Amino acid sequence: MKFNKDVLTIDPARVSAAIEEFIRDSVERFFRRKGIVIGLSGGIDSAVAAALSARALGADRVFGVLLPERDSNPVSRVYGRTMAESLGIECAEVDITPMLERFGVYEKRDAVVRKVFPDLEPPYKFRLVLPQNLLDSDRLNVYYIEALNPDGTTRRERLSHGDYLELMAANDIKQRTRMTQLYYEAERRYCIVCGTTNLAEAIQGFFVKYGDGGVDIEPIAPLYKNQVYQLARYLNVPQEIIDRTPSPDTYSFVVSDAEFYFCMPYDLLDLLLYAIEHNVPQSEVAAVVGLRPEQVERAWKSLVRKRAVTEHLRVLPPSPEITW
Repeated sequence: MKFNKDVLTIDPARVSAAIEEFIRDSVERFFRRKGIVIGLSGGIDSAVAAALSARALGADRVFGVLLPERDSNPVSRVYGRTMAESLGIECAEVDITPMLERFGVYEKRDAVVRKVFPDLEPPYKFRLVLPQNLLDSDRLNVYYIEALNPDGTTRRERLSHGDYLELMAANDIKQRTRMTQLYYEAERRYCIVCGTTNLAEAIQGFFVKYGDGGVDIEPIAPLYKNQVYQLARYLNVPQEIIDRTPSPDTYSFVVSDAEFYFCMPYDLLDLLLYAIEHNVPQSEVAAVVGLRPEQVERAWKSLVRKRAVTEHLRVLPPSPEITW
């Protein structure tokens, strides 16, 4: 197929049918369980995965869980419940804030924020971001912390590597706590846990090990984000969910997937990942996506490097090879 901006166009009916069959086969033949439990984040990925599950098994065999916490965007629970209602599936809500407090997540995290901004007065919001000049500058992926003051002003400081690790170690407990709750709900119902990771997230390592990556099936992992949107429209996902900017939703100051991890919009990311996977010449890519050759080269190197350094997330834990 010739590389162009339509290369990711799918037949949504055919793709939906194939994924539905995969879900049925996984639940009924491989796992031999009753149904599916899925976390509803209010985002498009979980909405599409839930819709496909309901079509595959019937609404009565899909159970949605809302898992808000102190830093969650309020629209996440609203959109998550909207999705459950549109599918007619049963849905429960579990606020994981008390669990995170017992783990000391907020205390550990806020200690780093106060270290970086000693004079910052609560209430404040904060987020982690990467510089968004990936296409125009050779640089390291060094995170910055941005704090939103009550008066609406924003402060920004570069994070040391140690402070970054401390923040991420605390924050990743959120995803792992959510997954623990999902498995509790799944096991008590004799169900499996459905993942919501798309292809870009999967091959670039944008998920937490034993968190949102710790699931039984990943039905939309073969789909580029563009294709997830195509399926969303076919499956009649509510428009407000389709229009929502993708976000990890783990910081009190809202941050997009592009600002936090990818440093480019999904429409460009998808095409670059496709080109890398199919060995499309960089010169041809540049002409199609409207970038200069040196910009494509920078993005290419970053994506290949990120896939390599996150490979451990996609494989079983290493074990020694012993010959008896």
